[in-house]
Amino acid sequence: MVKLLTHPLIKLISLLIGVWLGFEALSHVIIEGLWFQEIGYLGTYLKRLFCQFALWGVTTSFSLWFLWGNLHQAKILQWNGVPETPPSAKKRRRERAKPSSQVFPESRPIKLFGLLLVVFGLGGLMGLMLIYYSQVAYTVWTPDLTLPNITPPLPSPFFFNSVPELLSQLSKHLLKLGVVAGIIIFMLINPQFWLKTMAILFSLVFGLVLSGNWTRILQYFQSTPFSEVDPQFGRNLSFYVFKLPFWELLNFWLGGLFLYGFIAVSLIYLLSGKSLSQGKFPGFSRDQLCHLYILGSFLMSIVGLYHWLARYQLLYSTRGVVFGASYTDVHVALPLDTMAAIAAISIAFWLFIKGITGWGKYPKGSLKYSALPRLPFSRLPFILYLTILLSILFITEGVQSFVVEPNELAREQPYIERTIALTRRAFDLDKISIETFNGTGTLTDKDLEKNRLTINNIRLWDSRPLLETNRQLQQIRLYYKFLDADIDRYTISTEIDGQKPITAKQQVLIAPRELDYNAVPQQAKTWVNQHLIYTHGYGFTLSPVNRVDQGGLPFYFVQNIGTESNEGELQTASSLIRDSIPIDNPRIYFGESTDTYIMTNTEVKELDYPSGQDNVYNVYDGRGGINIGSWGKRLLFAAYLKDWQMLFTRNFTGDTRLIFRRNINHRIRKLAPFLRFDRDPYLVTAEVKNDSNSPKKTTLYWIIDAYTTSDRYPYSDPGDRNFNYIRNSVKIVIDAYNGDMNFYIVDPSDPLTQSWSEIFPNLFTDLTEMPSTLKAHIRYPKDLFNTQSERLLTYHMGDPQVFYNREDQWRIPQEIYGEKQQPIEPYYLLMSLTNDAQEFMLFTVYTPTSRNNLIAGLFARSDGDNYGKMLLFQLPKQRVIYGPEQVEALINQDPVISQQISLWNRQGSRVIQGNLLVIPFFTEQSLLYVEPLYLEAEQNSLPTLARVIVVYENQIIMAKTLNEALDSIFKPSEINPSTIIRKLEENDGIIIPES
Repeated sequence: MVKLLTHPLIKLISLLIGVWLGFEALSHVIIEGLWFQEIGYLGTYLKRLFCQFALWGVTTSFSLWFLWGNLHQAKILQWNGVPETPPSAKKRRRERAKPSSQVFPESRPIKLFGLLLVVFGLGGLMGLMLIYYSQVAYTVWTPDLTLPNITPPLPSPFFFNSVPELLSQLSKHLLKLGVVAGIIIFMLINPQFWLKTMAILFSLVFGLVLSGNWTRILQYFQSTPFSEVDPQFGRNLSFYVFKLPFWELLNFWLGGLFLYGFIAVSLIYLLSGKSLSQGKFPGFSRDQLCHLYILGSFLMSIVGLYHWLARYQLLYSTRGVVFGASYTDVHVALPLDTMAAIAAISIAFWLFIKGITGWGKYPKGSLKYSALPRLPFSRLPFILYLTILLSILFITEGVQSFVVEPNELAREQPYIERTIALTRRAFDLDKISIETFNGTGTLTDKDLEKNRLTINNIRLWDSRPLLETNRQLQQIRLYYKFLDADIDRYTISTEIDGQKPITAKQQVLIAPRELDYNAVPQQAKTWVNQHLIYTHGYGFTLSPVNRVDQGGLPFYFVQNIGTESNEGELQTASSLIRDSIPIDNPRIYFGESTDTYIMTNTEVKELDYPSGQDNVYNVYDGRGGINIGSWGKRLLFAAYLKDWQMLFTRNFTGDTRLIFRRNINHRIRKLAPFLRFDRDPYLVTAEVKNDSNSPKKTTLYWIIDAYTTSDRYPYSDPGDRNFNYIRNSVKIVIDAYNGDMNFYIVDPSDPLTQSWSEIFPNLFTDLTEMPSTLKAHIRYPKDLFNTQSERLLTYHMGDPQVFYNREDQWRIPQEIYGEKQQPIEPYYLLMSLTNDAQEFMLFTVYTPTSRNNLIAGLFARSDGDNYGKMLLFQLPKQRVIYGPEQVEALINQDPVISQQISLWNRQGSRVIQGNLLVIPFFTEQSLLYVEPLYLEAEQNSLPTLARVIVVYENQIIMAKTLNEALDSIFKPSEINPSTIIRKLEENDGIIIPES
């Protein structure tokens, strides 16, 4: 094997592969550096690169030094031939006067069957280790950029915890089974060579894993204290969030390193002395045993560290009735883990002393040396350790079953209190204000006028039907795409029915018109089209959530491309809208669908927008992109992007710039992988002033919410999520034209944000630095709100006994959307909680688990100084107030309304029941229910708003518009003949749901 590797051809191939890999690595580092320099965060990249390279270098070097050093020592101490058996006692007495320098086996021999069993077992274990650690490294370095969080999960600190799962994988993946079998075969053929090769592989993998976890290591050295300690150990919570993951990572690395070292050295000794051909292993020599004792001591010290860390892991236990350390964990598992840690460390110390001193080892050549005294060996520490392990497995379950469960509430009450308090703190539920809402007040026409802004912003259009309409009417060309429509609010001046213009906040749906290159016809998918011509999307639609155009279609404030006065300008509904909504330079070079890299300022002009049967072309003049005028940069980018046509095209000029990583989700994850990102970026159109106080050319910006999260907050129940602590700490603004990114700190009190601000001081900016025109559009994010509202279902109960009995458990009510039942999603409202100004806020409702009546509602505020404040209103439990499911049942059971819906469904179309909205009026202590009905053709879907259903007190109204429905209730003299009015007491045969 060695001769084959020294062959000149093999050397040449190896050299070429090395040069190629080196060039790949160099080009990657340089290109990444150029990209970070372009976006203005080169210092952040260099600090991160230095940290990763230092971690990889130190970890790999130390691992390789340790493993190769031990393998070299094992090679010296191995049996070079068949060792002689030790002399008999009679012979030793006869030759006592004559010194002996011969080394004999001092342990029992192992016969062939036992030897093969041990060798195969150790080889198989080594194969499982290689698979496991390689999988961890692969996971670390190949994050899924579509996920909200791309921080790699912390691997299990103890390899043996993953062995059952690895064994189950072998039967399903033949490749993994082949790896294990191959390693065993190679060990038998040439153990020295392959064990050294494996040492190199393991060292590289260890380096990759630790360098890939650079975020945890940086946080360890830059930890920020919390304002509280855990109730069990009295440690500051920063220990669990910042320091415990580091120690587990260290345990993971050293555990794998020492385990492989012990296995590799054992295999060298077991396969030496022609043991396989002789049919038995003669035994270990004294020096071999000392070597193994020292390695065993290292391994047991890491086992001791694992048990010591397991004590703190009890604060995330799921054994008891609640999350966190329970009665059994504290009174049984904790002392047993402590004893196991002490026992493992004691064994490690005992083995180390035994390996260093030899205990009974005499100088070679002495008379006593030839007598071969037995090396002292005690099984007591190991028996004690194994007894503790068995106790952890069985005693804890026995105590849980026979001591705790018969008296569970009394035993677990202190721990239930801990879980409630810390879960509420971790998810920011302890800051929610609580008020009582009567829900039985009476609304009048005057009340509606006083709340006119709320009425005018009741959402009749959902993003789903609006997007369907946009795709039919506003895509204009195949290559344009409306990926999403987002709720926002704008201050807009409007003129209705010739009256004086009114300026007010208006809730709108804004939908960006992005370019989707995948939709370009196959014949047109050329390299030039992909990278030089189809470069950007153009414009957006903006429509109020409450207005309907002719034919029941959405009314657009902004739509189309091109007006009579300016072909490239977006079309606005009026000059007042044009003054209210910035529409200058609506080009979208950076967005959610922009997954291609492009070259600008080339000999080929870019497609700007379609104009009739022709197209208008443009040249990008923004700040984005990296100049690739030189051949050296072209070569680096060609290697990095695997696009060799860049080297041969004649379309480039000296000013050509390459723009890549244009997908905003990939862009922010590359810059700040330690944050968790909201799944719903939204577009904002706003004029932003620069330092010279003149408008920038760009008016389109993306706003993305980012969170700091942790899964190490003690006692905090994560539910179905992979984190148990979250803060909405950062707002990210991305320029849709230039690609500039700014990270604004929203919650400076968050310790994780403080830690990252100290690590990367140039990355974050205070929220006061955000331009006011953009700050007016920040909103409380749905992902965070969904998380908090889900946790509140259980953790609104503060009394331990009520919590234990789940007496007041809530749930998210269901609604029918179209023909499917789904949980009611949170929705934005423009309304006033008190007598203050109207605010933009997020809202959801709750019902009890055993009943369908309304029990509570949760608000999250978004405007000004009130941003992030939350209010929970609770309805009296002794009164029955219809919940959304009951109201929807009343609508669907009404014979007149259901007959009309059935009639529409039989005429080549189908009715889509939109979101049922609960609209609370706080000052009036009253509720209004609103549900839109959309009509959609079975083919060539173009949804239209057909009717609006309003439910108030004992009336169900179905009308063409919301105003008509409200007038039918509050202005009976102005009833439209087409309006359907149903009173609940007149609905014969209606089954009112149980409440």
